[in-house]
Amino acid sequence: MRGLFDFEGEGRRAMGKLNDFSLYVITGENYHPGRAISEVMEEALQGGADIVQLRDKTSSPQELLRKAQELKALTRRYGVPLIINDHIELAIEVEADGVHLGQEDLSLQEARRLLGSSRIIGISTHAIEEARAAELGGADYIGVGPVYPTGTKPGVKPVTLDYVRQVAAEITIPFVAIGGITPGNVDDVLEAGAKRICAVSAIVGSSDVKGTARLLSERVRSSRGSVYAPKEIVVNGRPETVTARTVDQLIARYGLQGRKLVVELDGYIVPQDEWAATQLFSGVKIELVHFVGGG
Repeated sequence: MRGLFDFEGEGRRAMGKLNDFSLYVITGENYHPGRAISEVMEEALQGGADIVQLRDKTSSPQELLRKAQELKALTRRYGVPLIINDHIELAIEVEADGVHLGQEDLSLQEARRLLGSSRIIGISTHAIEEARAAELGGADYIGVGPVYPTGTKPGVKPVTLDYVRQVAAEITIPFVAIGGITPGNVDDVLEAGAKRICAVSAIVGSSDVKGTARLLSERVRSSRGSVYAPKEIVVNGRPETVTARTVDQLIARYGLQGRKLVVELDGYIVPQDEWAATQLFSGVKIELVHFVGGG
């Protein structure tokens, strides 16, 4: 039985968000001992994370399932895609939006056969030949890194900014720079041609997860001039072109601040305390319902 969301419809909407995203955040529980994964990742989402990936190499299958279910519920509330690292069966079971695979994991072709065309498949790459093969094979996006030394990939030689420049010049599918990226070096990565970045320890290991995520997200969006980039959405059944990035900005655009509203985004009722953190992407459908209480 399906829940409130149609999974194929969700998958298509998630695919549409790939060109819009700026900040991809991966779980890393070793960087925040004593804090729940859902708590930390919600702060990242509140700070502007556009995509969340569950990466866990040590938990039992039962524990992985629990975490995946928690994160699926969380990312659904915020309207962003959930990607599962490696575990295709788990992604299917929790109706995640896609998977991310390494060079030694299941082949891209087999993954596509199992997942179908509506779900996202990302591939890690470390050289231009791998990037070309991923694009030719039908990957939806690629990871480019590690750009700098990182504790997430100990002992792995960084690809440096030269590889970022190569990919930016040649590859046409979305790519996300990853590996050791921090607020202190993100500008160099962006100057090399990256339009999307991924972070783990810099965000989930921060004492201010939300603030660090917001800083990195704003740096990326500012660098590519997309802070107010127009997007095509459907508002109350009508196609609209808007520059609003969040639900509360859209409400302000229509002069509805202070009104009693019910906001439904792609079938999900967005609580008022989440309007400021709920981002809008091209292709979403939103209903703004003004109601008047009576006695």
